[in-house]
Amino acid sequence: MVSAEVSLRELGIQLPKAPKPFGAYVAAVQTGNLLFLTGMLPVENQKPKFVGRIGKELDGAAGREAAELAALNALAVARESLGSLDKVVRVVRLGVYIATSGDLVDQPRVADGASELFNKVFGPDKMSARLVIGVARLPMDTPVELEVILETKS
Repeated sequence: MVSAEVSLRELGIQLPKAPKPFGAYVAAVQTGNLLFLTGMLPVENQKPKFVGRIGKELDGAAGREAAELAALNALAVARESLGSLDKVVRVVRLGVYIATSGDLVDQPRVADGASELFNKVFGPDKMSARLVIGVARLPMDTPVELEVILETKS
């Protein structure tokens, strides 16, 4: 069984400080054995690191980086909520919303920035179902927003 906390150390990944909500909501809600995270954005120190739409202001490589940063923020929020990422049984669902110029067709490659990080941290046996959707705009003009649902140990 893969330890997520050990994987982070072995990969040399130090999680950022968990972002705080930007409005009137909480960062995570646990119900039963499911942890629902708020929409995760590619922010650092409560400010967007990436701004714009993929295919217009940003290219696909920047989109992948934005998705990975949003996933790192999701891990930080999950760890803050659970105390340890080793309490994650699996990533149940990953929704990736990508702001595009309208003609981008390679959304799955952008979304892989988040999926591949989760795969490295949790292992392939804990991968999620995934939904990828192109949208016109996202909060704070970020290019990516993640929806993450985790199954946790009782």
